[in-house]
Amino acid sequence: MGEVGAADMIYTQDGTVDFKGNPALKKSTGNWRACPYILGNECCERLAYYGMSTNLVNFMTDKMGMTYTAAANANTNWGGTCYATTLIGAFLADAYLGRFRTIASFVIIYIIGLGLLTLAASVKGLVPTCAAKGVCDPTAGQTAAVFVGLYLVALGTGGIKPCVSSFGADQFDEHDDGERRSKSSFFNWFYFSINIGALVASSVLVYVQERFGWGWGFGIPAVVMLTAVGSFFVGTPLYRHQRARGSPLTRIAQVLVAATRKWRVAVPVDASALYERPDRESGKMEHTEQFRFLDKAAVEMPADRAASASSAWRLCTVTQAEELKSVIRLLPVWASGIVFATVYGQSTTMFVLQGNTLDASMGPHFSIPSASLTIFDTLSVIAWVPVYDRLLVPAARSVTGHPSGFTQLPRMGIGLVVSMFSMVAAGVLELVRLRVIARHGLYGEHDVVPISIFWMVPQYFIVGAAEVFVFVGQLEFFYDQAPDAMKSMCTALSLTTVALGNYVSTLLVTVVVKVTTRGGKEGWIPAKNLNVGHLDYFFWLMTVLSVVNFAIYLPIANWYTYKKSANEGGE
Repeated sequence: MGEVGAADMIYTQDGTVDFKGNPALKKSTGNWRACPYILGNECCERLAYYGMSTNLVNFMTDKMGMTYTAAANANTNWGGTCYATTLIGAFLADAYLGRFRTIASFVIIYIIGLGLLTLAASVKGLVPTCAAKGVCDPTAGQTAAVFVGLYLVALGTGGIKPCVSSFGADQFDEHDDGERRSKSSFFNWFYFSINIGALVASSVLVYVQERFGWGWGFGIPAVVMLTAVGSFFVGTPLYRHQRARGSPLTRIAQVLVAATRKWRVAVPVDASALYERPDRESGKMEHTEQFRFLDKAAVEMPADRAASASSAWRLCTVTQAEELKSVIRLLPVWASGIVFATVYGQSTTMFVLQGNTLDASMGPHFSIPSASLTIFDTLSVIAWVPVYDRLLVPAARSVTGHPSGFTQLPRMGIGLVVSMFSMVAAGVLELVRLRVIARHGLYGEHDVVPISIFWMVPQYFIVGAAEVFVFVGQLEFFYDQAPDAMKSMCTALSLTTVALGNYVSTLLVTVVVKVTTRGGKEGWIPAKNLNVGHLDYFFWLMTVLSVVNFAIYLPIANWYTYKKSANEGGE
């Protein structure tokens, strides 16, 4: 037994393989040695993404001739689709291709989309004719070129995004205590690399777009994505791979069908009587008492022993039933992230439009584009990640004894509270802005309010702090709590909160505009002139929604039962 144990430790114990399909060697694959290439790829991909999304609302108003509300909605609809398509990439990764091949395939679609956007912004005939800034009349073909490019990028990023964080986490063996602690740290540094890319995008790329035009503004992200591809493939010999395990949707459907067929069958009191395969398959899960109806799928009947190829639709394992239970338990936590994602989405829509009305000058010859203020969101994240990882986690670990310091649910709850204050800060600034407008009579469409744009820094900084708690905690939580056969799908599920947050933002803006413009009023968010609106009311609405969301989150977090592995016994 001693010799077998020693031999086993040469290889990872979580079922990962190397790029040739052989069991992964612990000493030469994975762990931190593989991460620089994955983190470099993510940094470049996010630079490309934020290079478009950060300033897209201004592109839509200045070059496509859209109103403020139409541009904000176009931005959030596109941003939502970028995250909604993560379900496509995740399904293919878990079911058929594996994470590595899914990333490699969708990056090609991403680059094609960026190339089309570059052409649409630089080739004569594809660039809309504009009489002045914001006074443009794009043709149907020009509009189509822009939106086809944007939505190819949305599909490309959807294939990449859910797989990269999961693929990075795959490099750490769950059965090794040291690597398990490193995996928790990986998610912090993964988000750190995202924000390094966002930092360059919100500073350098926004400046290039404003100063040198959108041809360069889209072309540079295309070149950066090619760099990301190179970074990713260089690390190929070092990667550990989880095998694709077949369609997770089929596994879920089999449990539902089998449980429904046996709806009159009693579940044994002793859970050990339920069906489970005897083989040592990685990813087996312990039985839990919640949702006992689904246990009926694992009750073995005489007819099940006689069934042949269709038996999976008659009899499922305990692990299969527990996989579906895990997904069901995740759903309320998932839903509670949607409002936060809506708050986060304001940093690239309403915050930018608010900034457009303020004094952006930095000396006599330079002014900062309002979209560049997202740099303070990014700087906040970059500052908070090492503080959290190197100071808060060890301090919390000494008290809680948990490898991650905080468990993920309390971490996300802290972020939800912090995010409320970003909306409060934005609302207070808007109140001050409106009072200055009233004092000086600055009701013209192009009147600049004599308040420094840097008074917006607090609201961006608070959003960044909230991200470190919510989004990083969410990534780790959904990866850890996902069944082994559904890691990418559950990571994608967590990312769809951003998609729905964007769509909710679109819905809120549409409803607010429709309701508040009745009777010929300008409304809270006027089409072209925020100086005659009441954007502060919109921020107060977001604050109230955040408070209500947190009140709902508390019982959800208290109710949640962490997943139990048959090998580890759970947390």
